[in-house]
Amino acid sequence: MIQIDMEMKAFVSAWRHCDYVSTYMARMISQTRSDSVRHSNLFSSAFNELLEVVFRTRHADGELACRVSRHGATDRIELTFPCVPEERQFYEEAVAQVAGSEARERYLNSVSGDLAPSREVVLLELAVDYGATLRVEEADGDAIKLVVDLLLEGQQR
Repeated sequence: MIQIDMEMKAFVSAWRHCDYVSTYMARMISQTRSDSVRHSNLFSSAFNELLEVVFRTRHADGELACRVSRHGATDRIELTFPCVPEERQFYEEAVAQVAGSEARERYLNSVSGDLAPSREVVLLELAVDYGATLRVEEADGDAIKLVVDLLLEGQQR
């Protein structure tokens, strides 16, 4: 449906790029939704969180590919970005945990603490608060693809 590619060096040069990209993508894909303002706000918030997770990797080499597509009522976000093996393991473990039956309890315990949100907590938030499903897929080279399905329309939160 829509894709934005940018060099990681440009992306990680400023935190506000997360907001710019998420807001632009949300406005583009929300036009045909029954409540486009609500959908755009929810999508932008969720997408911004994902981009901030990628931003925290701080890799300056390679490219970031942001692809958004629609499958019925579900919006799919695919983020492909450079990733070293240790980070790949983190993402695979974090995604496995957010899909588990204890995700909600883990999320509630993490937000009741005084610690700043970690990347894992952000992924838990997407699963619990937004009902997102997440998975990690292989990508070419030293990259990883994070796939997130969001069903925002018709959901009561």
